[in-house]
Amino acid sequence: MKFKVGDKVLVTSGKDKGQKEEIVKVFPTQDKVIVKGANMYSKHIKPIGDKPGDKVRRERPMSVAKIAILNDKGEVDRIGYKVAKDGSKERIFKKTGQPVPALDKKKLKK
Repeated sequence: MKFKVGDKVLVTSGKDKGQKEEIVKVFPTQDKVIVKGANMYSKHIKPIGDKPGDKVRRERPMSVAKIAILNDKGEVDRIGYKVAKDGSKERIFKKTGQPVPALDKKKLKK
């Protein structure tokens, strides 16, 4: 799967069509991702003991066919790979040829 956590994407179909947000979680075996604030649903939580019941809004996973990555200019683009001479692979935008910015792993843990 070419999408990674932290990529800015555009939702291309469904009730959230046109929404521009970032990917929160990736499920590569299912070809699904969770996009922040998209494909929301309400989960009803039963009251247990002295804790009251509640309605919580959560994101559901959505298919990667319903999203498109956004490049640095905010345009829809595709992801390609460039292999360096040392053998390392780098993700690039196909339209511009620029590398896809990598997510800072320190920010991810917070």
